[in-house]
Amino acid sequence: MTSVKTEEKQPTVLEQMGGVSGMLYSSLPVLVFVIVNFATKNLMAAIISSLAAALVIGVVLAVRKGTIQPAISAVFGVGIAAFIAYKTGEAKGFFLFGIWQSVVYGSAFLLSIIVRWPLAGVIWTFLNGRDRSWRDDKATVRDYDIATFVWALVFFARFVVQRWLYDENQVGWLAVARLGMGYPLMAIALLATVWAVRRADKRLKAAEEAAEARAKEEAEARSEAEAEEVLARTADDLLTPDMDELKRVVDAESRDRSRD
Repeated sequence: MTSVKTEEKQPTVLEQMGGVSGMLYSSLPVLVFVIVNFATKNLMAAIISSLAAALVIGVVLAVRKGTIQPAISAVFGVGIAAFIAYKTGEAKGFFLFGIWQSVVYGSAFLLSIIVRWPLAGVIWTFLNGRDRSWRDDKATVRDYDIATFVWALVFFARFVVQRWLYDENQVGWLAVARLGMGYPLMAIALLATVWAVRRADKRLKAAEEAAEARAKEEAEARSEAEAEEVLARTADDLLTPDMDELKRVVDAESRDRSRD
């Protein structure tokens, strides 16, 4: 079992979401799409504007982090959303990918509880380089089940609300729901995950300390047993006569008497 470093500071909810800048960056392409579409009534202009915003954000992130991976991630989601909007010919199509993405994620989180591999625990331990020893503790698995279930509720809530708005062709409210049900609900799910992690770390640390205490007691018991065995052998050596030496003494005395 790996040791749990309680002195390590757990990332805050805001840090988990990429900070304030991360929240703003991820929101801009959606806002740009809705604003341009509303102002120009031109779907193509809205698509191009949102893609341009995502590209600029990607470049900024790439420069700040020194890698092109953030740029690819920033453009990928918006690119798929823009492609669907272009193919459907409707502005609301921009949100269709995110709607179905929510139901897929929600189903994955729910399924992970059923198969006893709660994703909240799996993802957290993977991102933080921990092993999977937490799965041996039923109480810890239960805590991660709760956190995972909160994540599933978040994704299903997004799907239900945004799907209804999609069917009602409410593009503006779709943007509001996309942003309002994004980071705020994610913050709740992250809080549930942090709660589970802290309980798991505390429980695993207590188990580790108990195991160390048992190992120390067993080592001390072995040392005491070995010392007692040494003392017993020494006492036996002192109290048990040397029969060969005794026989030599008796023989010598017998020879002395026979000579006399």
